[in-house]
Parts: sequence; C-alpha cells; structure tokens
Amino acid sequence: MAATIDELIALVEQNRDAVVGDLFPVREAAPRLIEASVYHPVICLILQGSKETTSHAGSVRLGRGDMLVVSHDTPVTARITGVPYLALILPIDLERVRTLEQSLTSADAGQAASVLQATVAGSAILETLARLLAIRPKTPEDSVLTPLLLTELHFHLLRSPAGAMLRRLVSPSSHESRIARVAALIRRDYARVHRLADLAREAGMGQSAFHHHFKAVTGTTPLQFQKDIRLSEALRLLEQGAVSVTEAGLSVGYESPAQFSRDFSRRFGRPPRRVLQGIAAE
Repeated sequence: MAATIDELIALVEQNRDAVVGDLFPVREAAPRLIEASVYHPVICLILQGSKETTSHAGSVRLGRGDMLVVSHDTPVTARITGVPYLALILPIDLERVRTLEQSLTSADAGQAASVLQATVAGSAILETLARLLAIRPKTPEDSVLTPLLLTELHFHLLRSPAGAMLRRLVSPSSHESRIARVAALIRRDYARVHRLADLAREAGMGQSAFHHHFKAVTGTTPLQFQKDIRLSEALRLLEQGAVSVTEAGLSVGYESPAQFSRDFSRRFGRPPRRVLQGIAAE
C-alpha cells in the first residue's frame, strides 16, 4: 500500500530535523513573504499548510500533497499562506538525472514544460520518500540504501508530469539544457558584466535565437534575470545588517548607487535604506 501524507508527517516528526541524503524538512509557524530567494534545481513537497511561488515564468499555488519541481536556477518570490507549514525539500542531482537517460527513452518529450512545474505527488514518489525518511542517518542502511533510494526518487520524478523540463535537460544539445547552463553561469558570476554575444556563444546559438529561447525557458530576458539575482543577493546582504547600501550595490555589480536604489525600489517596493532602518529598529 502506498504511503500517505500523514505517514510522511509522522516520519518527519519522529526524526525532527534529521537530514537523510540531503532531504530535509522546512517549517513555518506564521505566514510570511520570502523576497530574496534564488532557487537551485529542487523538489518541494508540501505536507502541511500552503505557499505560493512566483517567478517570471509564472506563479504556482501549492497545498497539502502538492509537489513543486524547479529545474533551473531561478529568482523567485515565495509566500507562506497557510500554517502550520511543513515541506520536504530535496535538491535535484542533475548528474543523477543524466545517468537515467537510457531509462527515459519512452518519456513524452512533447509535454509542456516550465521552470516551475507543479503536480500532485504520485504514490511512487510518496512511497520512496517514506522509505528514505525511515532510514536513520549515519547507519549502515543509510550508507547503502540512501543512494539507491535517491536514484529511485529521481527516476519517479522524471517520469512524473512535473518532470517534463528535467527530461529536456537530459539531452546536452537541447535548447533547455543549453539555456540552463547559461542561467547557472549568470547565477554563479552575477556581479560580472555579461555581454549578450558572449552568453549566446556559450549557449552555441545566435544572439536572436538565444534571446528567444532564454525568455521561453525562464520567462524573462538575460539582463533582467541577472538583475533579479543581483537584487535578491543585495537584499540578503542588507537583511544581515553587515553592509551599507552603497557596499551592497557594489558587491553585486552595480557601479552607480543611484541606479542600484532605483532598481531595488522597483523590485521590492521600498528603497534599500528602509531595510537597514527596519533592522536598526528591531
């Protein structure tokens, strides 16, 4: 019999904050807005509560039993809307995805795909997660069975309705795979000036085709993609209270403090100095 959401909740509560094979729980006791996030490829399964996640590719609303698959590095805004909130998070291992290529030849490559893909978690995924959560960390079972179960989980994910974009990534020559590679480059070197011609060359495309495919995959342009990552990182730095507004802008690649303040205000609805003032008032 397939595992249920309630059984997964019970297993999480038994082990509380234990991490099994990079699978870990996230809890929230109150609704809140999470502005400065850049999601790496990840699976998020909602066990309790609800949330809304928004990127340039669109918005998805998730509740109990829903699974979100994020296939590429992408800036997002997340809002916890229903509490108590409990979710399971698992980073997607893209190398493990590629090893499964030969097993996915019958997958429907024509299915619509998005960088944010949501679906109800299937019974195979729930059952595999239950077996993972039942393993005690740092035991012989952990060292032997966890890698096998993680491979099984990725296999079920790729064959699920939410795995469409990941299936495209299996092919190194696909447009989606090449755009994902460039998006990861921008994410790593967000403070650098990236010329469109250089990014297109990295993707092995002409500039016009690159611009078109980048927007089709991410929902935005390469310039706006980089700007969102810069501003999310700047907000994170300001919320830590360790840098000034000018230092935050310079550290993420802005040469003009005035331009940084304008872009920040448009993105977050308040000037960066208000973030520091809020921290000082706490």
